[in-house]
This record gives sequence, structure tokens and C-alpha cells, in this order.
Amino acid sequence: MTDTPVASFELLAAQLLEDPDLDVSVTATGLHVHGRLFAYLDGTDLVVDLPTDRADDLIGREVASAVPAGRSEAKGAWVRIADSEDWPELAGESHQFVGEPAVGHDS
Repeated sequence: MTDTPVASFELLAAQLLEDPDLDVSVTATGLHVHGRLFAYLDGTDLVVDLPTDRADDLIGREVASAVPAGRSEAKGAWVRIADSEDWPELAGESHQFVGEPAVGHDS
């Protein structure tokens, strides 16, 4: 079986949905936590919302590339990940980051 980006994304979504504590939902636009988009497939790349410092680190090490501003729901910075082997780790980080309650609100 050929590993395609869609198959890799579907596997990633299935893995995230298996953990009952994650509160992940899958919609036509991507993966959501508490109704907020945190990851989606764009062509052959996974795009995730990460803290700005982490995004800058990944871009600097050429693990990720920047996504132009324009997604108003970003909590930090959107980055594009080409290597599907990095997807589970970075989607997990994005899930935790986006799913955290805002400081001073629900914490």
C-alpha cells in the first residue's frame, strides 16, 4: 500500500481520536479541539498552530515552513510540516497548545 498524505492524515486523525482525553473532532476543515482548528492537511503537508517561539524554532531548523498570515483563528503561528514522520509529535503539540484554556479564564 502506498503511503499518501491523505492516508497519513487519516491515520493521524484516528490516533488522536482514540485517546478519550483529547476532545478531538474531525471536520471537513481539519482537526479541532474544543471547537478550535489546530491542524489540517494542505496539499501534501500538515499545517499546525503552534506557539510562536516553537514555530520559529522549527522554521529555523528547516523542519517547518511559515504559513502566511490570514487564518484569524490562529492562537500562535501556523506552520507547514512536509515530513509525515513529524506529524504525530507536532499535531500533539498543537492539540495541547490550542486546547489549553486561556490564562485567567478556565484555568
